[in-house]
Amino acid sequence: MTEPEHAPSVETVEAVVRRQMAQSLGGRRGMVEAGVPGLIFTLLWLTTKDLRLALISAAAVAGVALAVRLVQRSTVQYVVNAIVGIAIGWAFVRFAASTGGTEAEQALAYFLPGIIWSGVYTVLMVTSCLVGWPFIGFMVGSVAGDPTAWHGDPQIVRLCSRLTWLFLAPGAIGVLLQGPVYLLGHSGTIDTDTAVAVIATLRLGLGWPLRIASWGAMVWLLARNGTPIEQEPDAA
Repeated sequence: MTEPEHAPSVETVEAVVRRQMAQSLGGRRGMVEAGVPGLIFTLLWLTTKDLRLALISAAAVAGVALAVRLVQRSTVQYVVNAIVGIAIGWAFVRFAASTGGTEAEQALAYFLPGIIWSGVYTVLMVTSCLVGWPFIGFMVGSVAGDPTAWHGDPQIVRLCSRLTWLFLAPGAIGVLLQGPVYLLGHSGTIDTDTAVAVIATLRLGLGWPLRIASWGAMVWLLARNGTPIEQEPDAA
C-alpha cells in the first residue's frame, strides 16, 4: 500500500495559524516588499521636504520589486499591496492639492488612508472578539476546510481570541497615537510640518517594533500550546 499523495500534515490549531501567518506575511521578502516603499516615502519627506521626490521614489522602489517578481514568476501579492497603498496615498495627496493644500498638508494627507484602514480593521477585529467569532478563527477554518466548524470548540475559540487581540494591537495603538496628531495638524492646532514629522516618526520608530513584538508574542503563544484540530469522520 502506498501513502496517500495528499495526506494531512497539519494536526494542531497552532500549526495551522503558524502556516497562515507565514503565508500572510510572505516571509522576510514579503515584509520588505510591503514595508520599504512606505519607509522610503517617509524618510525622503522628512529629509528633503520634497513631496514629489518622496512619492516617485516610493513608487519606483515598488515598481522594481514588481518587475523582479514578474521575471521570477513568483507571487506579486505583497508588492501589489504596497503599490495599491501608494496609489491610494497619491489620490489623497492630489485631492489635498486640488483643494489648495500646502505641500505639508498634502504630505499629511498621504498618511490618512493608513490611519483610516488601521482604524477600520481594529474595530472589525475587536468586534469579532467581543461577539465570540475572533478573526484568526476564520484563518483556521479556511485551512481546515470548514470556515465555521472551529467555533464549536471553546478551546480553539479562546486561543483564536488571544491571537486576534495580539494581531490587532499594533494597528490599534497606531490609530490611538497617530489619529489625534493628524486631527490636530489638519485643524491647524499644531503646525502641519510638525504633525507630519510626528506621524512619520511614530510609524518608523514605533510601528515596526510594535509589529515585531506582536508577532513575537503570537509565536510564543503558539509554541507553548498544542490544540488538536478535530477532524470530521468520513462518511461511510
